[in-house]
Amino acid sequence: MPQHGNDDRPPSAERKRPPVAFVLLCATGLLAIFSSTMSKSPVLPLFAEHLGARDAGLGLIAAASTYTGILLSIPGGVLSDRLGRRPVLLASGFVFASAPLLYLLVHTPGALAAVRAYHGVATAVFGPVAMAYVAELAPVRRGERMGLFSSATLVGRSLAPLVGGLLLAYGFSAVYVGCALAAVLALPTAWALPRCRDQRDEGRSTLKSTWQNAREGFLLAVRNRAILCASGAEAVTYLCFGAVETFLPLYAVKHGVTKWQIGAIFAAQIITVALTKPLLGGLSDRVGRPPVIAGGLLLGAAALVGLSLATGVWTLGAATAAFGLALSAVTSATSAFVSDVSRTHHFGVALGVLSTIMDIGHSTGPVLAGALVGLWAYRAAFRLIAILPTLAAVVTLLTLRGTAAPPTQEEE
Repeated sequence: MPQHGNDDRPPSAERKRPPVAFVLLCATGLLAIFSSTMSKSPVLPLFAEHLGARDAGLGLIAAASTYTGILLSIPGGVLSDRLGRRPVLLASGFVFASAPLLYLLVHTPGALAAVRAYHGVATAVFGPVAMAYVAELAPVRRGERMGLFSSATLVGRSLAPLVGGLLLAYGFSAVYVGCALAAVLALPTAWALPRCRDQRDEGRSTLKSTWQNAREGFLLAVRNRAILCASGAEAVTYLCFGAVETFLPLYAVKHGVTKWQIGAIFAAQIITVALTKPLLGGLSDRVGRPPVIAGGLLLGAAALVGLSLATGVWTLGAATAAFGLALSAVTSATSAFVSDVSRTHHFGVALGVLSTIMDIGHSTGPVLAGALVGLWAYRAAFRLIAILPTLAAVVTLLTLRGTAAPPTQEEE
């Protein structure tokens, strides 16, 4: 059974929580993720190529922001466990707003990689801290609520490639000015967020007790085989996603797809995720997280093979949307699973561990795909990468079988 008993509040606490906190968090996530996504999809690989980056170098630039996530997701979660979610989210909001302006000063691939690393500070901190906020707001039906929050951010993520593709017609600078405006709009909604749970108590804790609690939460997470397995499944999924988002635009251009159509393809993928994530999160609440995670991994492998066979805008769009459905299935269940088996006062650090492992996978994807494309070709690269989620699905079913069953109606 999931560790809902680790929550110190009765299920009725969720119903007493004013909905404004969840709505404000969703609005903040929508605008922030819209801004960060537009800075990379579909503009980043095209901008990097314009600056002279090629193959593996292009992959390193695309992965730079996730390298930051590897370093900062856990510290960000620890800080939010101590200081509260709101101030940490505000700090990430400042980075979201300032990073797009730095792209306007970039003239070399190395400078672009540096700006991507700085931009990654925002997403590294925002992701796990926002999910920890949602986990505290939703002691029951957690998968569904996390899916709803993710769908709100995915509305921004789905609009970003389309808007970015349209702005790209006016040049790279127009795209990054648009990114800055969207991120600035996210700051008032983040400022209006109320405190979540009794974090005033953490403010009085000593540095020693904070370190002990953080160390305890980290060790509990990294020693938990189930958490590591779920985190690994998400990492493999994002490895594949990193490969697709970086090299699909270049693969599509080679087959005569226009820039605005590339934006539409990515928009279709993210719309698929946004529409299905609450449903699949609710499904994981009812049938358990492991089957949903494994099913998503297998679908992702099939979608990658489909991409390698696609040649036109419609077939590429269908395969990309199928991969979006796979991404939705895996990620709707993994965050909820990690929250289920974590303690309330360790949500931040546990989800930080999940985010760190995911970022390792995400950063590996463009680099691996770049090397494979350099050695062979796009189609071979997609097919070889499809082996990884297939293996991950088998490991997930064997490792998580029988763990963290969803709560019954009586428990809710």
